Amino acid sequence: MNESGRVEAFSDGVFAIAITLLILEIKVPEAGENGGLWHALGEQWPSYAAYVVSFLVIGIMWVNHHQVFSYVARVDRALMFLNLLLLMVVAAIPWPTAMVAEYLREGKASHAAAAVYSLLMVAMALAFQAVWWHLTRTGHLFDSRVDVEGARRTRVRFALGSLAYPATVALSFVSAPLTLAAHGMLALYYGFNQVPVPVRAPDGVGAGAGEGEA
Repeated sequence: MNESGRVEAFSDGVFAIAITLLILEIKVPEAGENGGLWHALGEQWPSYAAYVVSFLVIGIMWVNHHQVFSYVARVDRALMFLNLLLLMVVAAIPWPTAMVAEYLREGKASHAAAAVYSLLMVAMALAFQAVWWHLTRTGHLFDSRVDVEGARRTRVRFALGSLAYPATVALSFVSAPLTLAAHGMLALYYGFNQVPVPVRAPDGVGAGAGEGEA
């Protein structure tokens, strides 16, 4: 296994644990007298919504992380620490997910929970952007397929994409359910409309391939 392969394998483990912890926050409800178990299950809809959104966020981040590192031939100390910073944020996602599920219908508390969730998404976007900016700074960590100049030009698109996440922090003080829905839509957007990793064509002209999330 090459250097980047070891980093990616470690990262895959963190992604897998974080995404698995999400379901553990959904507790088995107690069947009450009014409506029984079906009613109790329906009352847990905030937990289901938060689970689905966070699963999409982590899953699509994992896909984009894998795509980027499939073009990385070697790693340096700075990249390892930046990747650790990204993983630290990813590992924390189950915590605000549980908070949103608990307080989604609780008035002012729902705004605070949604704001914390959104702030963590801002941190994740910035951490991933930092990884990309470091990779494109000199390009020496990429393998020979990558058009380094083309990759460096995608930095602006990465930065512009990150502006959507601070907007969700403001939205959290308007409506927590809408904020959660916005994060779900952002995750889907980055699942289908990624920033490509430009690769060298046979004639030397870069052509987009691969993906990455802003």
